[in-house]
Amino acid sequence: MILKENVSEYQPKLIKKIMLAFCWFLALFVGGAEVREINLPGCSRVKPQIWYRAISNEEFVLQCALPDKEATHIFNKSLLKQHEAKWFWRQNDKEPLKAITEKSSNPLRKGNALWFKMIGVSASGIYICMIREKIPCLKMILEVQTKSEANCSDYGTNTLYLLAGRGDSIVCPGTKCYSPIKKPDVKWYKDGRQVKLQKDRRGLKLNHNEIYLNPVYDKDAGMYVCDYTLFDNNTEWTMRTIVTVEVIAKNTIHPPSFLYPSGVMILEAELGKPLELKCIVQFGFERVSLQRVTWKRENEENINKKLKQETSVLSSSLKGRILGHVAKLKEVTERDLRSNFMCFAQNAVGNATAVIKLKRKQRVFFLYVLCSAISTLFAFLVCVAFVYQHWIEIVLIYRSYLVQNETAEDGKEFDAFVSYAKLDSSESESALISEEKFALELLPDILENKYGYKLCLLERDILPGGAYTDEVVTAIRQSRRAIIILSPAYVSGPSIFELQAAVNCALEDKKIKLLLVKFQAFQEPETLPPVVKKALRILPVITWKSSISAAPNKKFWKYMRYHMPVKTTKMLGNYSLKGFFQRLLSLVYQ
Repeated sequence: MILKENVSEYQPKLIKKIMLAFCWFLALFVGGAEVREINLPGCSRVKPQIWYRAISNEEFVLQCALPDKEATHIFNKSLLKQHEAKWFWRQNDKEPLKAITEKSSNPLRKGNALWFKMIGVSASGIYICMIREKIPCLKMILEVQTKSEANCSDYGTNTLYLLAGRGDSIVCPGTKCYSPIKKPDVKWYKDGRQVKLQKDRRGLKLNHNEIYLNPVYDKDAGMYVCDYTLFDNNTEWTMRTIVTVEVIAKNTIHPPSFLYPSGVMILEAELGKPLELKCIVQFGFERVSLQRVTWKRENEENINKKLKQETSVLSSSLKGRILGHVAKLKEVTERDLRSNFMCFAQNAVGNATAVIKLKRKQRVFFLYVLCSAISTLFAFLVCVAFVYQHWIEIVLIYRSYLVQNETAEDGKEFDAFVSYAKLDSSESESALISEEKFALELLPDILENKYGYKLCLLERDILPGGAYTDEVVTAIRQSRRAIIILSPAYVSGPSIFELQAAVNCALEDKKIKLLLVKFQAFQEPETLPPVVKKALRILPVITWKSSISAAPNKKFWKYMRYHMPVKTTKMLGNYSLKGFFQRLLSLVYQ
């Protein structure tokens, strides 16, 4: 009779264990554990190296790492580690090994560890992990017990909510089990890294089974693993439990507020086109979130057709959340234009609204504005290109008709002093004849006969008998410009003195300007005075090309006139304005 009573007493427990084992086996089979028998010859004689105890119906993590009391990390979430680690499991030595693959959902392979979402008693057994070239075979024993079997009292919760800015503590739940152990030394890990005292944070303290935080920061949120050593039947067990910490703030005392739109907003919409109505709402922190955002339509017919809506979290912190909410119209209709679209936001404190009214977009006006803008831009670019190409001609026309004579009453006798290399007996006559002809015949023919300028040529306009240097300086001072005709013979011969004198006169008299004409290519001698070298670098230079520059209407002569003094050829008034525009139009039609 006693035997029957004992059998009847333990029968429900036996059935329960068989059912749990079957469910665990089925979960592994469906979730990714291979049922086929696996032989690991290198592990057959290896003894278990680590013994773990866990509390059922809680989260648990099992890492593939050799036992090391000095280890500062207990797991690694790297995907690389996930591919390296291989896991196998069986409930006892009599069962075949089953592989835990990446398809498994509980436990989940992540990095070099197994993660149990809600571990059951049936998960107890022998676990083997292998990492190539590092861990040939690591055998672990896992024993999962219920809270009653582990003699847990005042176990509490595995999820803690700590208030930011206040002092609080995190207690290891596992120390509430196995009552003979009064004050075990607990090792704490946060997100896999061991928790240690920090010099830069004096408010963090470790005391047996607790972590004291004063104050609590938002960075203290995370997953905490607490381990302590438990001796039972001459076996050293590692009792492991997990605490999830969430850092919260005080619940807001304010209703939601709209960042966009503010109040009532008018939005242009085009008939027949799709449209998105967007509102952005700021919510204060709420531990139990009752936040809600929705779009509503209100119109004359009072028809509230459902809108296609989407909500997204734009930012989230202890200060609260910012939500973006969008209502999508497939195409805008006349009824939409008569409707008011209201964005309604609500939390535990109160609510707020914002309204968008649609206005018909005038397509013709928009196209007119767009075409006008494009036409204006095109005309502007054409004008810029025209001015850039004909800038010299425009300036010359403007000077001829609308600018007063620059040469009037300035006390100068000549418009330009001409300096060039003089014929020397040591040089061949053929090398200089074209240069002399340019200075003494071509320049006067164009600038004097055609455009009315008065040039100063030493051989022609200065009476002989005085000192050469004095005559040159006097002639330059009586001129408004100094035209320097550069050539190899000029820069290496005595005529370079005239350039130096012209530079000195220009420094004394701001009305005198220098114009360099590059008649032939040359190389600067090292013996040139510094002031001459500087002048050659910074003064305007016009290049003479004998093959294309001889005709009076060529660009060379236009540049020459551009740098010469302004001499008007017409009287100011209506006639001069008329002539100016006529010349400008002729330039356009060229």
